[in-house]
Amino acid sequence: MTRRGWVLFCLMSVLWGIPYLMIKVAVEGVSTPFLVFARTALGAAILLPLAVRSGRMGSVRGHWPALIAFAASEIIGPWWLISDAERHLSSSMAGLLIAAVPIIGIVLARLLGSAERLGVKRWAGLTLGLCGVAVLAAPHLRGGDAWSLTEVMLTALGYAIAPLIVARKLADVPSLTMTATCLTMAAVLYTPAAIWTWPQAWPSGRVLAAIAGLGVVCTAIAFMVFFELIKEVGPSRAMVFTYVNPAVAVTAGVLVLGEPLTLVIVVSFALILCGSVLATARDGKKGEPVPAPLPVTAADQAPG
Repeated sequence: MTRRGWVLFCLMSVLWGIPYLMIKVAVEGVSTPFLVFARTALGAAILLPLAVRSGRMGSVRGHWPALIAFAASEIIGPWWLISDAERHLSSSMAGLLIAAVPIIGIVLARLLGSAERLGVKRWAGLTLGLCGVAVLAAPHLRGGDAWSLTEVMLTALGYAIAPLIVARKLADVPSLTMTATCLTMAAVLYTPAAIWTWPQAWPSGRVLAAIAGLGVVCTAIAFMVFFELIKEVGPSRAMVFTYVNPAVAVTAGVLVLGEPLTLVIVVSFALILCGSVLATARDGKKGEPVPAPLPVTAADQAPG
């Protein structure tokens, strides 16, 4: 990989590893609907003009049902769920649980009739990953924490469903156009709820900085960097940074918010990471045709 590729790779590892920290800070001062509105509105304000300037907005014609389904499973539902969950869970735990997305994606592909064979290696990966989720979640299966855990896992489910929608219905829609359109739809949808729950007092500078960081840095800039990373190294290699994101999320939570780094977190991280790598690996025999991977778009592994 070129030096430019490594720079983009490292940037993406950070840009989509720190949203969990920023969400944790932002929900201290604003409502969940307001946070999602602000984040999507800021992202749309930056990306939509670029999409219009590209001259490819016409590609969304005839794709509205799929675009709505994609926006619901990638942004509208997940960003509300993860933000609400972090009112009770640490940013470290949220980041680690979201790391199970590749494992859920493999399970969904099988349930939907994927012809791709799962060998021993991939079954072992699924088992390891699910064990990691269980180890991390088990101590919190009570009261409000139980619902928050459910919200994070529903977020992961949405992130796993979204690429399937892209692969089957939106493969011919440019990533920038799709992302800008979906962010705009989400912002419009959340406008009434944001107005209804508008902060009664001006949020602190810390909260405003987190909101700005989520919308501008972790959404708009992150997507633009990701587009460049795909151009530089290709879609398959570009997605490898998603294995680094959980480590960034945990490190940020520990260093900035003082969240505990426990043995349970370390063990869970190791199990989920190893499980994700094994579950998404190819284990066909040499000379055996390998099924083509799903198309990768900038939202296949969206930030939390």
